[in-house]
Amino acid sequence: MPVIAADPLATGHLLPLFLFAVAGALTPGPNNMISAGSGAAFGFRRTLPQIWGVTFGFALMVMAVGFGLGAVFLSIPYAHQALKIIGSLYLLFLAWKIANAGETTGGTAIEKPMTSLQAALFQWVNPKAWTIALSMVPAFTTVGGDRIVGEILVLAGVSAIVTLPSLCVWAGFGALLARLLSTPRQQRIVNYVMAALVAASVVMLFL
Repeated sequence: MPVIAADPLATGHLLPLFLFAVAGALTPGPNNMISAGSGAAFGFRRTLPQIWGVTFGFALMVMAVGFGLGAVFLSIPYAHQALKIIGSLYLLFLAWKIANAGETTGGTAIEKPMTSLQAALFQWVNPKAWTIALSMVPAFTTVGGDRIVGEILVLAGVSAIVTLPSLCVWAGFGALLARLLSTPRQQRIVNYVMAALVAASVVMLFL
């Protein structure tokens, strides 16, 4: 007997969808580590562009996957491995920026957090984002259903609603930690720890 995916437009099926989205958004991953590290290095307010970028960027990815991009992605050999490599290199670059936040290199202060556009574009080389989107769409859309557009819009909306506060929690944690440890030496240690966590998320991509 074939298994039919739950219709997210039905009220009774919204709870499983929210739980799935929360599990993906709150658990450690590149986006969360970047938010925490940016919050610690640059402060919560200056991390908001990254948070908004991830929120809208991931919702757009869910819609793109739902409307057929997922099948194209899965059909390209080695696409997932290539994303891991590109995403890993970018994460290591961000870890370096966080570790050196507030210091100077060649007379220029390293004090620019990720922009909204950068955060949105990063989703396309973020293997965890791809994994969640590729899992969510088939699980919460109806096979052969005539309401696929509405279902995909619901998935994207729920993703955005859950992603925003989740990243705020991580960014707030980083900012609070930096405020509690306020001496220059302590702040450097916080930056190094947060940068290490961002770099450690590279390892998670290959597990």
